[in-house]
Amino acid sequence: MKYLVVGGSGYIGSHMVKHLLAAGHEVVVADTVATGPDIEWVELDIADALSLDALFDDCHFDAVFHFASFIQVAESVTAPCKYYQNNVAATLTLLDAMVRAGIRHLVFSSTAAVYGDPQYIPIDEQHPKAPINPYGRSKWMVEQILQDFDRAYGLRSVCLRYFNAAGADPEGSLGECHEPETHLIPLILQAASGRREAITVFGHDYDTPDGSCIRDYVHVADLASAHALAVDYLLAGGASTAFNLGNGLGFSVQQVIDTARVVTGRQINVVEAERRDGDPARLVADAARAREVLGWQPRFDSLEQIVRHAWDWELQYPWQ
Repeated sequence: MKYLVVGGSGYIGSHMVKHLLAAGHEVVVADTVATGPDIEWVELDIADALSLDALFDDCHFDAVFHFASFIQVAESVTAPCKYYQNNVAATLTLLDAMVRAGIRHLVFSSTAAVYGDPQYIPIDEQHPKAPINPYGRSKWMVEQILQDFDRAYGLRSVCLRYFNAAGADPEGSLGECHEPETHLIPLILQAASGRREAITVFGHDYDTPDGSCIRDYVHVADLASAHALAVDYLLAGGASTAFNLGNGLGFSVQQVIDTARVVTGRQINVVEAERRDGDPARLVADAARAREVLGWQPRFDSLEQIVRHAWDWELQYPWQ
């Protein structure tokens, strides 16, 4: 197959590109940031309808993978316009161009943030959608737009609601590198490597076994495999739907720190701080539908594996 991966130079998108190429597919990356060598890359912003039309005139794609979103929750609160313009308006431009070009299959990178504060744990796909920040609302808006595009234009989609993407390519060629970094595991490992003085833990008085928040982590390579299964599902005639992606277990902040100390063999300094507003005690996925419908079987579902692969990547800093 021939696939377009928008946002394919980012953390999850780059792992997706590697997965698709290893499976023998033809891949084009559309991004504003250059990708790695030997990968066909088009410098393109999905808000640019003319550039999208030109690309689709030149190439026929069997499906599109969409990773081109802004993802920082805190920034979305202070700069909502940026998030609605990129995550919603630019996505609408992409979908409109796909319809004009006759491309009818999309796999969309969504988020567990569409659920908001959990009403029950684990969270399944039927949980009420009540996002509490512009980032989550932008993703939920796109999911609803996709429902309308299916009814009106026959554009079928799978929305994959990640919980906490983590880890790095098991072969060590790719990993996580955000600026600024906001994700727990790379922040902890930066404290282990000496790139930061300490890791801040926000709250030790939650109703959990060790008092710290519990989150559900899913390996980035397993996310890539889920996307590949999702596009196969669509191309086989599957109906538009959404799936949660998580390990279904959940690990506390303290468990992640303790695991990182074992994996790295390093001292990791911890600074305790007050709870942050909007941080629920537990966020854990029910990902049974992805296993049942897509046949998704995560390979790296232990916390030790996730942290070890991320540590191997951190040890390569500065990355070449």
